[in-house]
This record gives sequence, C-alpha cells and structure tokens, in this order.
Amino acid sequence: MYKKTTLPSGLRVLTESMPAVRSATVGIWADVGSSVESQERRGISHLVEHMLFKGTERRTARQIAETMDGVGGNLNAFTDKETTCYYAKVIDRHVPLALDVLADMFLHSTFNPHELNKEQKVVLEEIKMYEDSPDELIHDVFLQTMWSGSSLGEPTIGFADTVLHITPDDLRAHMRAHYAPNSVVVAAAGNVEHGRFVELVAEQFASFEGACRLPEPEGPATTPAAHVRFKDSEQAHVVVGTRGIDVRDDRRYALSILDTVLGGGMSSRLFQEIREQRGLVYSVYSFQAAYRRAGLFGVYAGTSPENVQPCIDVILEQFARVRGAQIDQSEFQLAKEHIKGSLTLSLESSSSRMIRLGRNEFALGRQVSPEEIEQRVDAVTQDDVQQLARELLRDENLGLCIIGPVDESAIAWSRNAA
Repeated sequence: MYKKTTLPSGLRVLTESMPAVRSATVGIWADVGSSVESQERRGISHLVEHMLFKGTERRTARQIAETMDGVGGNLNAFTDKETTCYYAKVIDRHVPLALDVLADMFLHSTFNPHELNKEQKVVLEEIKMYEDSPDELIHDVFLQTMWSGSSLGEPTIGFADTVLHITPDDLRAHMRAHYAPNSVVVAAAGNVEHGRFVELVAEQFASFEGACRLPEPEGPATTPAAHVRFKDSEQAHVVVGTRGIDVRDDRRYALSILDTVLGGGMSSRLFQEIREQRGLVYSVYSFQAAYRRAGLFGVYAGTSPENVQPCIDVILEQFARVRGAQIDQSEFQLAKEHIKGSLTLSLESSSSRMIRLGRNEFALGRQVSPEEIEQRVDAVTQDDVQQLARELLRDENLGLCIIGPVDESAIAWSRNAA
C-alpha cells in the first residue's frame, strides 16, 4: 500500500493508495520545527508557515485562497516541535492543481514586507487567543515546566517580542538553512497513482536543488516541578505529569495501553472516578507528547478552583494503583481493542493517512503498517504495562501545572514543588 521514490535531488515522494475514495490529500513536509530555533527567533518556523500563504511570484494571497476554494478544496498547514507540513485535500482529479499551488507556495513565496507586517499582527492575535484558552495554554506551560531551559519545551508559536522582530531576510535565511531536498518529503494519500504522482512532483520541484544540515533531535533532561499561574477564570486547569518515552521507543505500545486505561475514553479510570463517580469535572483525559528523543505523559483536568486538590488526589491515587497492581485481564483487553479500533477508524481519512506517511518517514525512517501496530499492541503483556508505570509514575518524576484562580499555598504538593 505504501510506495516511496527518491528523486535524483534527494527529494522523497511517498504515497498510499486508497482506491475506494474520491479524495486525496497532498502534503509537503519539511524536517524543521520550533525545536531548532534560537532564543531570539522563537516562532520563526511558525511564521514561515503563515507567510507561505501570503503570496508568490504567480499568485496573490487571495488568488491562492480562491484557487483552492474554487475546487472545494481545503488548504492548510501546521508547525510542531520537529516538523512543518503544508497540505491540501481535494477531489482526486484536482491533485495536479493542489500540488501546483503547494509547490508554488513552498518554492516561490515572496515574503513581502507589507504582508509580513500584517501577518505578524495575526500571529500576535493567535498568541492572545492561546492566552485566553487556558485549557490549551496549560499544555505549553507543562512542557516549559518539565523541559525547562530547552528549545523543545518552548511554545511553537513563539512570543510577541520575538515574532515582531523577525524580518523577511530572517525568513529567507531560515528556509535556506532548513528547506532542501534532503530535508523535504512530498506525501499523498487517497485515490492517487504513485507513478503519475512522482512525475508531477518531479515537474513541480525540478528547480529544487541543494542540501542542508539536518536537525539534531533534542533530548532534554526532565525538570519536574510545581508551577501555578494565577488567572481570573471560572475554572482551574490542571496537568499532573511525568517524563514519557520517545516516539522511537518500542515501549510506546505499552504506554498507549497505560494511557488508554488511565484516561483514554469514557470507560477509563480517571473519567469514571473523577467525572462519573465524583462529578468534579466536565473534561479529564490523559495524553502523550512524544518526540524523537524525548517524551512526556500527563493527565489534564478542568475543574472549579475548590475541586483542584480533590482532582490532584484522585490522579495520584490512580497512578499509585496502576503502579501497585497489574491491570486485570478484561480491562487490559478492552484497552487493546480501543487502540486498534481507533486506529482503524482514523485510517478512513486520506488526511490522517498522509500525516502518518510524513511523520513515520521523519520519526522512524519507515512506514509502520496498521497490521504491525496491531501485532505490537497484542504482544504487550500486563507486566509490561505495570513495569512502565512503575518507572514513569514514580513520585519523584511528577510535575504539576495549574492555571486558574488558585492560591499556590493552598495546594498540597510535596513531590517536586518549586
């Protein structure tokens, strides 16, 4: 199902055919994210992503938007810690057009100073939006707390003072340093034919040459601490977490089961104990943040200020429970089936498959089939999960982050409070 061709330039082309659908998603990936940025250029990778939509030598920003809207397509992009992706989802017959627009943006953006000035203001509004969304902001605060002093821990979006000082020349220099055939992957999933798609990519990227130094993945030390940020809001937002494992670690399948058991669905322990049994929250879940040489694992809860301590106590109780005893067979099997079922459902989307192609290529250097994932999940034992819980969920590994109308002195936290 997966096919890969490396062009003479070094540019990699990946496809996954889904002949039963009428859509296709095309993505151009760059092996660069916010973890490579210097302190004074925080947010530059994300700003480059924004600016590629703001006009090329052939198209204005409006024409880029109208071209995709005119065929009912969806054009978007995202920047994370280690990669950047520009993608379009279209009806299969419009794949050549989608690739033409994406390649035009990728190779021929003008970085007009007037457009940059406007887009810097847009990014500042985006930063303000996050500041007003504590349920999202708390995850950035958690990474900054647990990976203090590292680039990986800093917010991808950057800061107002750094974003405002970036110039068109800075953007061009960033692209020259990190956008080259050896650091770029063009991926497509859906109703596409590999040979024809490779021909299209070769045509569009005929002038794309050279090479760049590939980023060295960062593996920061974990710095567990307690961080409370006062915010006058109706709810307090809480994360209790620990170091995790990197995306290349074979124990990731055991961690997925642990994640599912603790907070991966409505039947999970934390959902049942905190929401269903006690009625303390509307939203509670566990999550993973996994990168090439580092990872974090945590639990999020949004609750009233007076319920912060009870939520923390229940989370710690559940950590102790999963450390102290093996998951029983029925719960263990339910978690495995949940993971496999969620995977199968996600594969019905061409966008999800395209994103899997790019992420697997950069993170693992190969494609991992759904069948292999299911086999690896099935091979995990109850003892594997308990051993991982004992390693990761130890008291001295735990950090606490809170955003909300909470007095730090009122929180009982004796582990690594700072």
